Amino acid sequence: MTEKLILASGSPFRKKMLENAGVEVEAIPADLDERALEAPLAESGASPEDVAMVLAEAKAVAVSEEHPGRLVLGCDQTLSLGDEVFHKPADMEAARRHLLKLSGKTHHLNSAVVLVRDGEPLWRHVAVASMTMRHLEPAFIGRHLARVGNKALSSVGAYQIEGEGIQLFDRIEGDYFTIVGLPLLPVLAELRKLGAIDG
Repeated sequence: MTEKLILASGSPFRKKMLENAGVEVEAIPADLDERALEAPLAESGASPEDVAMVLAEAKAVAVSEEHPGRLVLGCDQTLSLGDEVFHKPADMEAARRHLLKLSGKTHHLNSAVVLVRDGEPLWRHVAVASMTMRHLEPAFIGRHLARVGNKALSSVGAYQIEGEGIQLFDRIEGDYFTIVGLPLLPVLAELRKLGAIDG
C-alpha cells in the first residue's frame, strides 16, 4: 500500500526528481518567513547543516499541521563558505559578488530533509556536497551571468550545476541529487522503510 507524499516545497526540480523516481507527490509549499526563522540560529552559532535542518523541519511541520494523517517531506539547502552562509542573490550584482567570493575556493552545499506526519518528525537527514570552484576572472563572471540571465538568481550559489554552471567547477564531491537540493537515495530508502512506497 503506497501513499501520496506531500512535498513542502515549491521547487519544480525537487518535485520532478521524486516523480522521475516513481514517487506519487503533491507539492504544497510552506508559507514561512525563512529569514526570520534563521536569524536567531545565526546568532546562536548554529552550523549551516543545523540551519538547513531547522528550516526543512519547520516547513514540513507547518504543512503537516494543515494535512492531518499525511506524510510530508520538508527540504532545505544552505551554502556555506567557511562560517558564512549564502542566500539566493537578490539581483545580478549580488550574483556577481557571490561568484567572486566563491571563485577558487571550496564551498559546501548542505541539503536537509525531514519526514513528518501529524506535526511529528519521523526522520531527519543532512547530506553535504563539497564544491571546488575554479579561479574565475571577473570579466568571465560578467559574460557568464549575461548568458545565464535570471537563472542565476534561483539558487543560493548563483549557478545551476545542471546547466552552464557546471563550467565553473574544478572538482565536486557528493552526489548530483544532494547538489540540486534533495538527497534522493536516503529519502527513497526511508520511504520504503515507512511503507510509503513499494519496496
